Amino acid sequence: VRNKLRDVVGASTNWRDHVQAMQERKALHTLLAKRQEDLPPRRMKDSYLEVILPLGSQPEIREKYLNVHNSVRFGRILEDLDSLGVLICYTHTKQEMQPKSPLSIVTALVDKINLCKKIIYPDSDIKFTGNVSWVGKTSMEVTMHMLQLQDGEYSPVLDATFVMVARDPENKRPAFVNPLVPETPEEEAVFKQGELNKLRRIDFNTASLLKMAPTAEEKDIVHDIFLNTLDTRQEGEGGRRTDMTVSFRSRKLPPNSVWMEDTKLKGLQICHPQERNIFNRIFGGFLMRKAFELGWATACSYGSSRPFIVSVDDIMFQKPVEIGSLLLLSAQVCYTEKNYIQVRVHSEVYDANTREHHTTNIFHFTFISENDVPRVVPKTYGESMLYLDGKRHFTAVMKEI
Repeated sequence: VRNKLRDVVGASTNWRDHVQAMQERKALHTLLAKRQEDLPPRRMKDSYLEVILPLGSQPEIREKYLNVHNSVRFGRILEDLDSLGVLICYTHTKQEMQPKSPLSIVTALVDKINLCKKIIYPDSDIKFTGNVSWVGKTSMEVTMHMLQLQDGEYSPVLDATFVMVARDPENKRPAFVNPLVPETPEEEAVFKQGELNKLRRIDFNTASLLKMAPTAEEKDIVHDIFLNTLDTRQEGEGGRRTDMTVSFRSRKLPPNSVWMEDTKLKGLQICHPQERNIFNRIFGGFLMRKAFELGWATACSYGSSRPFIVSVDDIMFQKPVEIGSLLLLSAQVCYTEKNYIQVRVHSEVYDANTREHHTTNIFHFTFISENDVPRVVPKTYGESMLYLDGKRHFTAVMKEI
């Protein structure tokens, strides 16, 4: 898949040649469509791809995918899904008689990845399938499925929805993509779901707690948590205990709970050329893998047992990460319910010259632990907003699965 992507874009595997190849892409500007109407429509089956990851038939590649629990590293699967999603979009937009594509197609959003299996086995072949399921003017939704060979049949493991955007050869401005024409009632339903997904994302973003106050019900939740942490057994003057006088400052942790501020784990990555994508930026799949691994470690530490990934949702790629950047990752448990752990990972780049920090991604992971976990408790208003945001993501995931 990655070799095909290099051929489509004209990228080189050599770091110095690669820079030159990117310069040569400027000449492809003349191949861009001025209007979407000038591009031939495509069918869903035109972009359909099947790819086999031969873990069973080629044991020599297992090591890269293996974790300490003798199952497949989910972070590697995230990398593969990201690469496949981009290739599917290039297949959709491929023009006859043009060996190199003038488009720079990049991941804008991981809408959702829902898993129906806890364990992915390291010694059985995996099949990925996918196609473009919805198209806007310059963006494409890609639906992908992953299956694993068991008892001679491929059984479902996960479903994924990514949103990709097309840009000009230098990855600077939006570029038009081929329209998509559904052919059957089933495809009409899939396309309509793509429209609904877009509207849902707009609604979710509009109601963001960074823009709007919590709902009345959410305010009650925050207030109940606050009241539950007040210390009503304080000492007055001369050591006398005064049960009637409650200070807003004196807080205590309820039983079987953990303060949210004590759930953080942090990490740092130096972004080397090895992790670059075909456009000379850090590969989005690499960022997802690193964020997932830190999120998993956070859930593991919090629940004191092995967590399993249930869902990934709403990963917005806000800013590209340049080669040589210092990438700072911060993971935090933001919501818990029974044996579920909702983890938020914040990713930012640090410029050592200007000393400026810029957010690149926010990742949301839902894990399930083997045992019930302590309740996470926010202390500040800001943490309470993280708690409510985590609860919103968790509720949305539970509806999906």
